[in-house]
Amino acid sequence: MCGIVGYVGDRPAWPIVVEGLRRLEYRGYDSAGVAVLGAESGLQLRKTVGRVLGLLHDPDCPAPHGSAGLGHTRWATHGRPSEANAHPHTDCTGQIAIAHNGIVENHAELRADLRRKGHSFKSETDTEVISHLIEDAMNGGLALPSAMLKMSSQVQGPQAIVAVHDGDNDSLCALKLGNAGGVAVAHHDGQGIVSSDLPALLPIVGRRGHLPVGFLEDGEVAIVTREGIAFLDRHGQRIDKPMLHVDLDDVLVERGGYRHFMLKEIMEQPQAVTAALRDRLDFAQGLVTLPDLTLTDRELAQIRRVVLIGCGTSLNAAHVGRHLVERLAGVPAEAESASEFRYREPFLDASTLVVAVGQSGETADTVAAMEAVRETGAGLVTICNARNSQAARLADHTLLMGCGVEVGVASTKTFLASLTLLNLLAMRLGMARGHLGSGTSRDLVDGLARLPGNVAQALEDAGEVERLARHYYGRNNFLYLGRGINAPIATEGALKLKEVSYIHAEAYAAGEMKHGPIALIDHAMPTLALAPRDGLYDKMANNIQEVKARDGEVVAVLTRSDDMLSELVDHSILIPETAPNLTPLLATVPLQLLAYHIAVRRGCDVDQPRNLAKSVTVE
Repeated sequence: MCGIVGYVGDRPAWPIVVEGLRRLEYRGYDSAGVAVLGAESGLQLRKTVGRVLGLLHDPDCPAPHGSAGLGHTRWATHGRPSEANAHPHTDCTGQIAIAHNGIVENHAELRADLRRKGHSFKSETDTEVISHLIEDAMNGGLALPSAMLKMSSQVQGPQAIVAVHDGDNDSLCALKLGNAGGVAVAHHDGQGIVSSDLPALLPIVGRRGHLPVGFLEDGEVAIVTREGIAFLDRHGQRIDKPMLHVDLDDVLVERGGYRHFMLKEIMEQPQAVTAALRDRLDFAQGLVTLPDLTLTDRELAQIRRVVLIGCGTSLNAAHVGRHLVERLAGVPAEAESASEFRYREPFLDASTLVVAVGQSGETADTVAAMEAVRETGAGLVTICNARNSQAARLADHTLLMGCGVEVGVASTKTFLASLTLLNLLAMRLGMARGHLGSGTSRDLVDGLARLPGNVAQALEDAGEVERLARHYYGRNNFLYLGRGINAPIATEGALKLKEVSYIHAEAYAAGEMKHGPIALIDHAMPTLALAPRDGLYDKMANNIQEVKARDGEVVAVLTRSDDMLSELVDHSILIPETAPNLTPLLATVPLQLLAYHIAVRRGCDVDQPRNLAKSVTVE
């Protein structure tokens, strides 16, 4: 979601902050702004609606001068996208500037109280009350860090805030409250930097090497200066905080010759699957070792229930995971949206294993659900792609995807990586419980060994999918159908089409079609059917026949050598034959490519679709 960058050092702040914001563009936003603090020029603001590049397009306006500054890319919640609502926001005096991720849940009452004290506001945002609360506290004699802490006791909701003050040109102050998105701070060669995500740290050190990084926890403050970083707790007491060494090669964001990041990441999926499998299988013995899950066979055998949670694409992965756990481990399983799970009162105990599926590890709903799980005594595993994320710090066990930064807002390679890890988790659980015999285990491991190559084969038909996109890009409605373990893949395919092409698409378990959706079938709405050769193949064939009998047009994802359905449907996309537990990965690939190519032909911004953000860090 929103991106924050702050800098203080001996170099001009403007180009460093702008470059940091550009490296965070993949998170999704609708406006941007920068505040630069100079010893003689004071606090200077520049804002734009739209892309960060708009900050550079006024030749009559010289670049702000100063060696301290902060920037922000905003995803609108309170107030429409506009320059007035773009961050950074200032106080009444124009001496304090802040950038903020989060929602001030009690902003209306705070705004009313501040107005009674004589404060006036320039924007419609909830954020602006923060700068005025800091002003109020500093007027009472507090320094900026203490004023930030006083403000933190007045606002409600998770927050990530960075502030500068005209009068102290040599420091930044950062604060984190609750499960707001990440706040990373670093220092290098007389320069301090604060960011909501690691790629924005690159401008101060270049492209190589390791950088010590600190990650703020709930209630912590960082004072970042040219000399170093000081950390305070919520009471203003100094704390020693360990710095984690981050390999900057892992956060490089480049298209590598591809037209879009989304296409690059789709094509990287064989490598993403390989990364998820690496060092987690014993091919000689036909076993899943999964060393990052440090539960013994006895502890795994005591698990009586598995609950999988996630949001968006990760929720679709969780639904596939439910099938895998029940099929491969013989354990009752359920999947649920993390945003709903956190507001229920789910029954969890020590015999329950909760698996939180994510990508960034910073999604607010998932992190909040994980925090609630920790209070129940249930085991907690996270599957994510960010080693130092909140999710990784909360979980008892972290299964890292290790597939590199994913830039496209619509998740692709992390989805396949998560499905790979869910297979490994279910198999490890099934082996420990004695549900999988040695012969079955070996067959499953052999299937995983062939999986990267099978994904590569599925990508070989990209040209055929592009031809289908040329045929269908003008349609306004799609129906996606799947059964069993592939029903969530139909949902994921429809989601991808909606996300990047803005075409209305609905997905149903195919058995539900007769219970209502069949009324929508006509010649103008294509049906995309997932019909690989598995135990439900005949059922899917019947559903396809029902669509064809009503003049519906069918595009089917089929197993290679399927001559029967290939002759029945209007268009077919063929995937390699594989085990049923791995079919969802191969069936996903053409759906991603179809959504991508349709979106490109419709002129859509596939990497940064409208209204969407990479990581949703507010509720």
